Amino acid sequence: MSLPAFNALMNSTSAVCVVTGWLLIRRGRVEAHRLAMLLALFASALFLAGYLTHHAQVGSVPFRGQGAARALYFAILFPHTIGAVVALPMVLVTAARALRGRFAAHRALARWTLPLWLFVSVTGVVVYFMLYHGPGTP
Repeated sequence: MSLPAFNALMNSTSAVCVVTGWLLIRRGRVEAHRLAMLLALFASALFLAGYLTHHAQVGSVPFRGQGAARALYFAILFPHTIGAVVALPMVLVTAARALRGRFAAHRALARWTLPLWLFVSVTGVVVYFMLYHGPGTP
């Protein structure tokens, strides 16, 4: 498996774990929620390590599509990138609050962190498919 494919798998795993964690906490299953969210955090950490490794080795990979596909790619990539920069510290602070037992503060920030984390994870997979399996790819 290529590193970009692995990274997409980790983003997918993170998204599934985030949704699962949300559903579990809505049902009052606190320990299962905690496990799902820790797995989401682990998958995201593996993604970040793989992403940084890939870009240190390869650099930037240009999008080869043209026209509407190119416009759509950048329309997805731009908010994905901004969201990723904003989400990282939010995820870390949200997790730290939960692990320290500061559940009211955790809950208050998690209301914003969860949808952003999910957006970044899902759009990361979309960016992967557009970049490596979309128009203009060999």
